[in-house]
Amino acid sequence: MNICGCLIHVTPERADPARLAMTETPGVEIHAAADDGRFVVVVEDTPTRLASETIMDLHQIPGVVSLSLTYHHFEDIAAARP
Repeated sequence: MNICGCLIHVTPERADPARLAMTETPGVEIHAAADDGRFVVVVEDTPTRLASETIMDLHQIPGVVSLSLTYHHFEDIAAARP
């Protein structure tokens, strides 16, 4: 399990299309949004993509000014099983 908490800042005039692009990206959940274009997002690994790859894709969404990784948790699920 790989969970990344990110703060994404988008130019306000591109916030709505960016929100749509983020919600359509597998492994991405928006948990909060501000009117000035800031988003609190959680990114998780999916069966086909690592969270780090998805984060790099989020950087490419038109209007994204910055993306900061603010939290990271990794847990080897297979090792945790008895």
